[in-house]
Amino acid sequence: MDTAQIQKIISDQFADPKSAMDLQKLLKVVAERQNAKPTAMDLAHGSSFICNYLEQVPYLLTVAWTSARNVGLETEVTSILKMVESYWIEDDDVIPDSIGIFGLLDDAYCSLLSMQTLSDMYRMQSGKHLFPDDLTAANKAMRKIIGEPYTTELDELVSEAIADAKVDEAVQWLASPEKQRLLDSEATIWNHGPVSQLPVSQLAGLGLVED
Repeated sequence: MDTAQIQKIISDQFADPKSAMDLQKLLKVVAERQNAKPTAMDLAHGSSFICNYLEQVPYLLTVAWTSARNVGLETEVTSILKMVESYWIEDDDVIPDSIGIFGLLDDAYCSLLSMQTLSDMYRMQSGKHLFPDDLTAANKAMRKIIGEPYTTELDELVSEAIADAKVDEAVQWLASPEKQRLLDSEATIWNHGPVSQLPVSQLAGLGLVED
């Protein structure tokens, strides 16, 4: 999985001096939508969260590719990764890429929701994680930041990609006794890396953390 182009898209957007100001404006609107009154520190935490969320994508796509090869899901995950890569490259998105950093939020959410869905399905059958649980909370926060109707469209896109790739059938096959013996001998490659940079608890001041 070559994530160099995705990394360049993210890096180029971060280099745009308008991005930081745009994020502040977005988060003020998001907080108002959640009936919150954020401080300057809350807005700073929110901006940091979004930037870190975007930065996780290339890393976690690589993790997905490596993990899939390790456990026998290479074909299915390749199909999903192709969808994700295409979504990043094409401008005809749910939120157009042409509107600056706002246009990358749906790309990142689509990517990390796909990865978490894969991990959840894998865990249900094997009892092991492909990715850390931290992504679930981070995705919920990003879902609130993006808002409706965009998130429903993105959720449907991910669900269709997972179904088309027949991930459910492949993961169920992993539950067979012979495959379970193989899974027991394979340790997850996850080592609690960059996702620790997504402290969702710091988003309380923006109204993005559930009680």
